[in-house]
Amino acid sequence: MLAETEYRREVELAIEPFKGLLLGVFFVSVGIGLDLDAVFAEPLRILSLALGLVVIKAAVIFTLARVAGLKSRQALETALVLGPAGEFAFVILSAGVAEGVASPAFIQSVLVSATLTMFAIPLLAGIGARITRRPRRLENEDEVEQAPELTPPESTVLIVGFGRVGQLVAEMLKAHDQSYIAIDSNSRAVTAARRKGEPVYYGDAANPEMLKLCGVDGIRALVITMDAPGKVDEVVGVIRTLREDLIIIARARDDRHAERLYALGVTDAVPETIEASLQLAENTLVDLGVPMGLVLASVHERRDAFRKSFQAAMPEARRRPARALRARAPE
Repeated sequence: MLAETEYRREVELAIEPFKGLLLGVFFVSVGIGLDLDAVFAEPLRILSLALGLVVIKAAVIFTLARVAGLKSRQALETALVLGPAGEFAFVILSAGVAEGVASPAFIQSVLVSATLTMFAIPLLAGIGARITRRPRRLENEDEVEQAPELTPPESTVLIVGFGRVGQLVAEMLKAHDQSYIAIDSNSRAVTAARRKGEPVYYGDAANPEMLKLCGVDGIRALVITMDAPGKVDEVVGVIRTLREDLIIIARARDDRHAERLYALGVTDAVPETIEASLQLAENTLVDLGVPMGLVLASVHERRDAFRKSFQAAMPEARRRPARALRARAPE
């Protein structure tokens, strides 16, 4: 229930100390439950079961990874890391004993084997990383151009989302000699943009560390062009915890979303439905013969009226800086 709300990060911070403690308790209990006498009594059987479990599970995971579109080396590393048994094996096997699915002696042997495979996870992960390290680097050199260092220039604009809207914003910034960098979570879009020489980087703009790498402390403005309202809200909330004075222009889905964004602290919200309606009205009036000047004046008047109604949701502490920024803006 909390994972998709603004409280998610706070919850993560609150449970972080307990996560390590509970993991420690779990692995201590696993170690205590390891019956070394059973290992020494039937070492060949136990080791064979452990090896068979890893091989069968790794083969299934490798096949599924390939079907999902991963390359062979990536699928192999994934299979090696996930091949050993997980903690749910203990739950399932314990339920098997209770239901009489297999004999207690066999279940105990499988439990010991599963425990041994868990102790082998660091070794298998190391093997997977060593096998895939060099070939993967060669693969990426063929597919993706080397990303430049993320060192944004001073007084730049940060664009979050580099789809069609973000690209058009970037083109307008370039036309007016304004520097910018962009973040996008779509790796293909990032690769395509970088091949055209655009300063676009892969990352999650809701991650404060990523924003710091993008120089959020020195940028002049942030433009959010994503079409996912929940994600836009999350990015605005994170940005405002890092900088209270930053100009934020965000894309809104409709008037209700625009009001919510103003309440979160954006400088300007641009609702898609209203802008589309104003553009349609403008074209209609011009085509009907109404003078262009009168049409533009009425459109601007209506847009300002909408903006003022939306800004009623903005905290008073943020309204004064927003007015001051517009007052300083050149005509």
